[in-house]
Amino acid sequence: MLKPVPQGPAIVVCNTCRHSAESWEDAEGRTGGEAMAAALRSVAASNPRYAGIAIEDMPCLFACSQFCTLHIRAPDKIGYVLGRFTPDEAAARAVLDYALLHAASAEGEVAYALWPEGVKGHFIVRVPPAGFVAA
Repeated sequence: MLKPVPQGPAIVVCNTCRHSAESWEDAEGRTGGEAMAAALRSVAASNPRYAGIAIEDMPCLFACSQFCTLHIRAPDKIGYVLGRFTPDEAAARAVLDYALLHAASAEGEVAYALWPEGVKGHFIVRVPPAGFVAA
């Protein structure tokens, strides 16, 4: 059931997430997660500075009430689950910008003053890396 992926910085998108609180799919029949993954890939392809961030998707992150959920992670760093996004270019850019800051941080913690506006209010949970807890 698990598929190996590279160990570097990544955004894991729930590809089965609802499009919004009201609907599973958009007008084109895509789930919110599918639309968010497509937006992330499109924005990432448009700017080489995002090349070091992998965009991966998997079914269900079990945060269904939050819709358009994703996990930002990197080896040996605190990871974050975020949700309640509108799956569009603006959200994708904010998530990718945050993922760059996360990847560049020592332990996965990014000062609030540096957060892109588009991720504020979207954090659901932080996840410690294996073998660690936050102090």
